[in-house]
Amino acid sequence: MGFLGIIKLAFISLNRNKMRSFLTALGIIIGVASVVGMVALGQGAYYSVQENISKMGTNLIMVMPGSSNRRGFHGARGSMTTLKPADAEAILRDCPSVGMISPICRGSGQAVYGNNNSNTSCMGVTEDYLKIASREVSEGRFFTLNEISAGAKVCVVGSTVVENLFGNLNPIGKTIRYSKMPLEIIGVLKSRGESGMGGDQDDLILLPFSVVQRRIRGINHCDMLNISAATSDAVDSAKTEIEEVLRRRHKLAEGKDNDFNIVTQDDIAEMAGSTLTIIALLLGAIASVSLLVGGIGVMNIMLVSVTERTREIGIRMAIGAKTSDIMWQFLVESVVLTCAGGIIGILGGIGLAKVIAMFTQFTPVVSSTSIVVSVAFSACVGTFFGLYPAYKASQLDPIEAFRYE
Repeated sequence: MGFLGIIKLAFISLNRNKMRSFLTALGIIIGVASVVGMVALGQGAYYSVQENISKMGTNLIMVMPGSSNRRGFHGARGSMTTLKPADAEAILRDCPSVGMISPICRGSGQAVYGNNNSNTSCMGVTEDYLKIASREVSEGRFFTLNEISAGAKVCVVGSTVVENLFGNLNPIGKTIRYSKMPLEIIGVLKSRGESGMGGDQDDLILLPFSVVQRRIRGINHCDMLNISAATSDAVDSAKTEIEEVLRRRHKLAEGKDNDFNIVTQDDIAEMAGSTLTIIALLLGAIASVSLLVGGIGVMNIMLVSVTERTREIGIRMAIGAKTSDIMWQFLVESVVLTCAGGIIGILGGIGLAKVIAMFTQFTPVVSSTSIVVSVAFSACVGTFFGLYPAYKASQLDPIEAFRYE
């Protein structure tokens, strides 16, 4: 019998017991659907985070203080107060690869307008912040250089703050109180939604840097520096130049650790990507356990099938079927069963991904690679778990098979 004949016979044999064949394939269907769905979830999260990171800014480089170390006790990351506004001026002056820079000072407090209030965060920034962070003002305007220099009590608010304080009212020109300070709203930021870490990027008030630094925080340092390299190709050289300038300004001796940390947009994307890739692989590995269980179920049913069809095997051997013909017959049945289950499982996995998309902020991504791997893995499961039953069937003695009742 040719190979096509063996495949046809496999379909005939499986069709005799439709319900049993379906229940046997069900383990493979669930396993493949789980793998495809979980991998799609992981890849969707990966692409969503990468997209959010790409929106963080243009050729972004962030400089943050290092962790303090007093009497052998290491403080939290960023606990040093070594970054000064003068550092930003020196970097802009001495680093040719740097295009723009904005020192940042963070704060938090209660924003109040009339009977409405909202607990929100604020950031003190300079005039280049919007370009560096790739943000836009949807209504009104941003600070002028004179307003920043004079420490004017003006602010630009996010859409969440507008919704919490004003509802449907136009906030431009209105005065709110923030940390007991009156602030005139001169602009509204274009909505950006949630960040990759789940934070609301629109629940924010931007103020001139000196207002947050001196009047709200009462400090003489800054929390971080947001820097934009002159071009995308200049990010690495800008990072090197920034490190040299800061080490010189902070008088760090050769061999001494930096008292600051420099992180680029690519560094953040790489760290987030590697973490999410591991999570996606872990989810896929956990889901693939059900494939193993399904494979064991296939082996069990194929062994039962060999026992039930002992006389059929004996008759086929008696009329000239070779040992290899018998082995191929049962092996192909096993592979056809698992591959059919794999195809149905892929469709189920795509459906599962669509259901997940209804409850998440990102869209799961079903890749062609995961589909091909699922089909190939299903075939491997059918081959591996069908090999022993097929071998057992091929080793039956025709005479003993005829005697079997």
